Amino acid sequence: MDLSHEFFVGLAKSFGLFWLIGLSIAITVYAFWPSLGRRFDKAANSILDDEEGPAQNTASGREEEP
Repeated sequence: MDLSHEFFVGLAKSFGLFWLIGLSIAITVYAFWPSLGRRFDKAANSILDDEEGPAQNTASGREEEP
């Protein structure tokens, strides 16, 4: 068996194609798995839970202390 550059290029193209297809399927299954929906909803809304109101712009670019 000749281990030439063309052999490795063909191997990389074939393996890479199937690896990317498998990875895409795995990510899609993970994203749409029913039991993970609550975790994704919590992550999507978590940034909204930390806010106390709209941001205050000041001339110096920093918020003033109360």
